[in-house]
Amino acid sequence: MSTTTLRPSQPVRSGAAGAARSSRRKAGAWHRLIQPLLVAALCAVVVGIPLWLALITSAKSQGEANLPDLSMPTQWHLLDNYQRAFSEGEVWRGLFGSLLVMVPSVVGVILFGSLAAWILARRSGRLAAVLYAAAISGLILPPAVVTIVLLLRQLGLASTPVGMIFIYMGMYMSIVIFFITGFVRTIPIELEEAARIDGARPVRIFFTIILPLLRPVIATATILVCLYIWNDVFYAFFVLGGGSTTTLQLNLFQIASSNLYQNNWNLIFAYVVISSLPLLVVFIFAQRKIISGITGGAVK
Repeated sequence: MSTTTLRPSQPVRSGAAGAARSSRRKAGAWHRLIQPLLVAALCAVVVGIPLWLALITSAKSQGEANLPDLSMPTQWHLLDNYQRAFSEGEVWRGLFGSLLVMVPSVVGVILFGSLAAWILARRSGRLAAVLYAAAISGLILPPAVVTIVLLLRQLGLASTPVGMIFIYMGMYMSIVIFFITGFVRTIPIELEEAARIDGARPVRIFFTIILPLLRPVIATATILVCLYIWNDVFYAFFVLGGGSTTTLQLNLFQIASSNLYQNNWNLIFAYVVISSLPLLVVFIFAQRKIISGITGGAVK
């Protein structure tokens, strides 16, 4: 009796389980299809609309650009607007100042940040933990602008590129240490021990063994710091304001707030596009390195 009662129920149970698996597969397929579409739509709204607005407004006449919208220009003034932005906005002067400040800042913060991250990653104990917490505290603690400006004046570095370089190095050192410390911990310590047995000193070990292995995360940190420094106008205004050196973003703020670009939104957006192009191109070609560096440092 027991065998005859169990047999009819088995196909029903297997059929129900198959229907459940089929419904789960369909739900998973819809999820895999909808998720990329939602991400693409979000990117189109958050990134595409502002980019389209900047490009279209930079090609309009002054009258049309006074009321920015997403419509196409009735008459194109693209070349004329960009030529005026270059000449009247002193783009080359701002580009030279941006590179003069950014390149030494990035090189210094990457070099000293890598050294500090290597030492902190290889040390254990309470003192090392306290030093690491202090080193990355800059991620959440904002710098005191007034104190920085007063200190630079006392040192004679106010309104100079050297003072701005030191400010950027201090501001973004925490980011570099945070990224590189996690990546260093994934490197086998046996490589360093073998080099020490061969008589290599710490400096040589760092530059010949550790530093070449840090190329993915260094590329990530370099691009991020370059983006931060390139787009900065707040600290550049307080440190470089009034001096002979200017950056692209600081120059844009100064000429946009003066009578030169008053109500000339077409020239302002043309300047914005010009100043954004260099790092936009770099970011497009280096986005894979950014992702690989972040994920590489996240694996402990």
